[in-house]
Amino acid sequence: MLELLRIRHLALIDDMELEFSGKMNVLTGETGAGKSFILKALNFLTGDKMRADLVRAGEEKAQVEALFLIDGEEYIIRRELVAATGRSRLYINDKLSSQETIRTLKPKLLVHTSQHGQQQLLQPAFQEKLLNDFLQRPDLLEQRSSILKTLREISAEQVELRERARTLEDKRDFLEFQQKEIAKVAPEAGEEEELEAKKQETREQGLVQEAVDHTLGLFYTDNGSLAEIVSRLENSLDAVCRYIPDYKQEVERIMEFRHTLGEVETRLRNQPINRPDEDSIEEIESRLYELAQLKRKLNRSLDEIVNMQEEIEENLTFLDTCKLDLILLEKREDEAREELQKILEQINTLRKDKGEELCRAIETELKTLGFSEHVHVEFEFTPAEIYPECFEHKARLIWVPNPGQAPQPLDKIASGGELSRFLLAVVGLMNKDETPTLIFDEVDAGIGGITLNYVADALSLLAERQQMLLITHWPQLAARAEKHFLVRKEVRSSATFTNCNALSETGIRNEYERMAGGGQQGEALARELLGTG
Repeated sequence: MLELLRIRHLALIDDMELEFSGKMNVLTGETGAGKSFILKALNFLTGDKMRADLVRAGEEKAQVEALFLIDGEEYIIRRELVAATGRSRLYINDKLSSQETIRTLKPKLLVHTSQHGQQQLLQPAFQEKLLNDFLQRPDLLEQRSSILKTLREISAEQVELRERARTLEDKRDFLEFQQKEIAKVAPEAGEEEELEAKKQETREQGLVQEAVDHTLGLFYTDNGSLAEIVSRLENSLDAVCRYIPDYKQEVERIMEFRHTLGEVETRLRNQPINRPDEDSIEEIESRLYELAQLKRKLNRSLDEIVNMQEEIEENLTFLDTCKLDLILLEKREDEAREELQKILEQINTLRKDKGEELCRAIETELKTLGFSEHVHVEFEFTPAEIYPECFEHKARLIWVPNPGQAPQPLDKIASGGELSRFLLAVVGLMNKDETPTLIFDEVDAGIGGITLNYVADALSLLAERQQMLLITHWPQLAARAEKHFLVRKEVRSSATFTNCNALSETGIRNEYERMAGGGQQGEALARELLGTG
């Protein structure tokens, strides 16, 4: 039950707070006053979208907040619309929540019936849902949907397997050729880089050996080794030094140089060098050539060839096992199909039995709404193959509003007024086991006269069972309300506002007179409705 609704800064509404009765609440006012917009705000609160430009000019955000009572538990729901971004935020009991949560909760909160609902009533899908809800066997419908989903997944898997097998079978010879070529060479991931590194390392070893040998060769000349020549130089200068002592220091330097030459020669001769293995170099070159040939032949990099080898093996293995996989899938499909057929038999039988029960219930409701005592409603069932060899009886409502007419679908012979009453009958039946707030937005369209009284009686009876919000232009319907709200526009300081207020007895009288056309006619009807003579 909706106990309280507050709307702030939304379109022409500045700050509106409405406290509702637990039975029938009626909203009246001139056309365009904003009655339906209040219901639109409720729909926004429970998940519908709303444009950012509907935030009142000059305000940062609009806010819709409501207090619901469900099974003795209070739910405070608030949704805000931000003008700058058009985004909204939803809170349930002051905790940020998701749109999915409120959409799941909505059927327990509101059932909104409008002229749009009349068009929905004409759709076979809605008629079928109406019957499905009346079956009261959601388990069967869930099993049907689950098995059907499984069958479609199996079918999709079969199609995928067959398509892949057909594509690969056309390429089997080529795949086997590629596999043999790769197997001959047996490349490994990263092998080419490793060989190039070894090749470079071997080349560098040869260059080192060459440099060492060349340097050692320079230690010897045609006149003897460098060490011997420097030694002779040392001795000769030492002789000079006997006569000219100033060269003694140079003699010592030449002697140090001779020792240094000896140490360098010794180190070079003892330098550990891995001499290049000619056979190893030939093997590396041969292997690199073999890999290069394979790359050219398959037009792939070596890493791609290694991966392709795994893929080819996988594809060829798939071709060998595909037939077995298809056999297993066909077995699963047969089992699931058999299970679905059994479920559909139960559903089809139940739909036929419960369909008759629902039609009698609708007929009873329609008779209370001013239809002929001979009104007849029935479901027409048409077998539909929802999966190969599995047939479900699709339901469509047909009716005979008056004797002598052939049964026809609703959209063929139902007028707007008849649809309004038919929808009212259906809504009453659909919500007998639940207690959401029923919202009727001009469900009285296209009716009048005595029929209006039938509709008023039906609405009153329905309001005794659960809360109702009713938008109407008929005073005869408004008079059945426990609480009456007037919606009107007014201009203050060059700004337009939509206001909604609960009416006092005097206000209700004035509104009845307005709705009835004013003047003496309006006054008379208002007195009659208020029982004041």
